[in-house]
Amino acid sequence: MFSRNHVKRLSALFLGGMALVALTAWAAPQFDPMFSDHAVIQRDHPVIVTGRGAPKEMIAVTFGVETREVRVGTDGRFEARFAATNSTGRIRLEARAASGSVVAQDVAVGDVFLCSGQSNMELEVRSAQDAMTQLRTSADDQLRLMLVPRAVADDPLRDFRQAVSWRPASPDSVADFSAACFYMARALRKTAKVPIGAIASSWGGSRINPWMGARAQAAIGQDAQSALVSLHGRDPVAAERAASAEWEKWWRKATGDTAGKEPWQADSSVVWSDVPRIGPWEEWGVSVLADFNGMIWYRREIDLTVAQADASGTLSLGLLDDVGRVWINGKPVGMSARSWQPSSFDVPPGVLQPGRNVIIVNVLDNYANGGLSGPAEVMKLSLESAGDMSLGDGWRYAVAKQSPPGAPRVPWGDTTGTGTLYNGMIAPLGAIGLKGVAWYQGESDVDLPGYADRIKAMMADWRRQFGTPDLAFVAVQLAGYGDPATKPAENGWAAMRYVQYQAMARDDHGGLATAIDLGDPFDIHPGEKQEVGRRLARAMRAVAYGEALSRTGPQASRAIATADGGAAIDFTGLTGGLHARSAAQAIGFELCGAAVGSCRFVGGRIEGGRVILTGDGQPAVRVRYAWAGAPVVNLYDEAPLPVGSFELPIVPMG
Repeated sequence: MFSRNHVKRLSALFLGGMALVALTAWAAPQFDPMFSDHAVIQRDHPVIVTGRGAPKEMIAVTFGVETREVRVGTDGRFEARFAATNSTGRIRLEARAASGSVVAQDVAVGDVFLCSGQSNMELEVRSAQDAMTQLRTSADDQLRLMLVPRAVADDPLRDFRQAVSWRPASPDSVADFSAACFYMARALRKTAKVPIGAIASSWGGSRINPWMGARAQAAIGQDAQSALVSLHGRDPVAAERAASAEWEKWWRKATGDTAGKEPWQADSSVVWSDVPRIGPWEEWGVSVLADFNGMIWYRREIDLTVAQADASGTLSLGLLDDVGRVWINGKPVGMSARSWQPSSFDVPPGVLQPGRNVIIVNVLDNYANGGLSGPAEVMKLSLESAGDMSLGDGWRYAVAKQSPPGAPRVPWGDTTGTGTLYNGMIAPLGAIGLKGVAWYQGESDVDLPGYADRIKAMMADWRRQFGTPDLAFVAVQLAGYGDPATKPAENGWAAMRYVQYQAMARDDHGGLATAIDLGDPFDIHPGEKQEVGRRLARAMRAVAYGEALSRTGPQASRAIATADGGAAIDFTGLTGGLHARSAAQAIGFELCGAAVGSCRFVGGRIEGGRVILTGDGQPAVRVRYAWAGAPVVNLYDEAPLPVGSFELPIVPMG
């Protein structure tokens, strides 16, 4: 009898052979999706037209009035290189071979923008404000949209996992497209006056790490994690063993548990209670778990015959929310990489044993409901010829005595992985030309140090892929969200805003779209995306088109000590002067001493492009502004754009 893994290998070989047969039997060449009907091709940029054809066949590719003859590789791929063109509008794109020909219809030369990030970039037009009116007036055959489906990959993909195509803007194509991206592209259509292509490739809840390719990971010292992801693509069992060893080492160091005494051991000293039912622990009716975020251990015992223990197995546990790690008989089995997807683990040979077997699951929940969420009917141990064993009941649980922060996750996950979204959703775009990138991400990296280094490495890697060293990047600074501040306090959301500004200001081709005043204290996904799009377009006009506009909007540049113990704050990136809305002074400023907790609110007096903070008799060595998740701000320039969160040291006069 073949093992499960052996059957998988045979299936892969069979499918690969069938794919090769299909490849050699194609009747005509095909263009890759980026060069399909309604495509927009970047002007003033070398063009590399790619596609598929019969291996070793000669293909004549025509772009405009130029034709290149190329031979299809043994892998069934071709590419034809053309010089940049500065003309815009419709252009001919055709591929001819002995086996047939293909013509891409309605192709245009113009400007192409890539929009990426997490849920606030992903949020669709239909879910944003004023959707009905905006959809009704969205038609524009010179604005074309490409929506990249979600995909995770262990290595960079050459092809998208699902069908991808260009679509002219219309109520049907716009409804499910990124609102921020669409509104930016629509605004740029009015100023650039050329065909615009907008590509949306985002995943809600994602950190920046999954969007960073192997080169970017290496730049921040994550070579080992990238290598582990690649290993997972070749040998999942070996990769899981390595990841499990890392997790177990972390646990022992964080908790002080000695080897053999950890909670995942079959005979550990953990005190267990019966699980009331499969589902989120917040719904069990246990008071201490009603709002619990942290770790809980689960335990289930099963008895197996000799035949069952010898069979290859698959363990299905349904949803593990947010993330779960599994052991059987003290041996690691796997970690759930995706909280939104039911978990399924191959049980390696030698893990199961005749008689008593103990399954231990650690579930970590950081937000909202958590736990072994099932549903119960999908929870089972499948043992090939030995049948299925239901696991929908009989569980016990124990709240972890310690829930140490920083638990390592497997790097092949989706929203917290290492390069996995880049591999599946950016790499397949190949070397297409771009005019700029709009980036709206950061919420999931709040309080994680090193963001400026990560985004710097990512921008460098994307610029390399798209063959544009000076490719414009515009980031959206985090919108307001969280409890309104009634007194000064430390705040990771505000700190992230300032890091975002610093990262983009230090990049010669970086821009910033401030959104601090466009948020909702009670909704992390504010519906106002039209103004976000307009601000993205304004910053893009500065960095991508070279217009005489501020690329970051109004930002504090330095704070100078004043004689009365206060500070004078200078600003850069201003359009005109500064103005306070709905008040005689600017609010949201803080004077701070050196110690944490020493900040206090002070009013700001505006003098042209400067704000003066009067000393209050207490030590002041730094100044902060809008230092809260959802601060009330009223300081704008004449664009009008708001000043975002910042913290500056106060330097001496002179």
